[in-house]
Amino acid sequence: MIGTLAELRTMYAAPGVRAVGKQLAQLDAHCRRFIELSPFCVVASAGMPGSLLDASPRGGVPGFVKVTDERTVLLPDSGGNNRLDTLENLLADPRIALIFMVPGVDETLRINGTARLRDEPVFTDLFAQERQRPKLVIEVQVQEAYLHCAKAFMRSELWQPDTWPARDALPTMGQMIRDQMRADAVLESDAETLARYRAQLAAERTPAT
Repeated sequence: MIGTLAELRTMYAAPGVRAVGKQLAQLDAHCRRFIELSPFCVVASAGMPGSLLDASPRGGVPGFVKVTDERTVLLPDSGGNNRLDTLENLLADPRIALIFMVPGVDETLRINGTARLRDEPVFTDLFAQERQRPKLVIEVQVQEAYLHCAKAFMRSELWQPDTWPARDALPTMGQMIRDQMRADAVLESDAETLARYRAQLAAERTPAT
């Protein structure tokens, strides 16, 4: 078992000049364009000391995350399961990491920094024309940004439909949740699950009164 940094480093070569040199302290034009085209990102947060880490998917139409300047990214908080894992973590520990993806592009964009939860109208108003006006916005102060190489996506062939497993390789969501909760609840079919999701998404488009 590896227990020290020295032991770990003996197993790997030093990072190349390109791997180190591509890291930026702010967003350049390429980073900003990548975010504009991205409909999906993963948000990582830490929380209280000793607590488990969290990684949460976030999605929307391309451009749902806004860049206001070279060091500031705004991520709207869309409706979810109300666990608030990410938001509670950020209140305890402002460190945040983002990975942005663009369909069909094997490279990803990684951003590390700190976050604040902003509910002021000056922030939420920026998303007034989106499908859902957020209750709050995660304001990310960028400290590191860099494009990650394509090897992971090339190995996984993630964007290649002919490599995807058939949907029935997994049970339905309703079956898995019922098994995990060990409940005697009525089993929700795939069609019922999709109908529920569509109703929730449609409600997001309804302006608040």
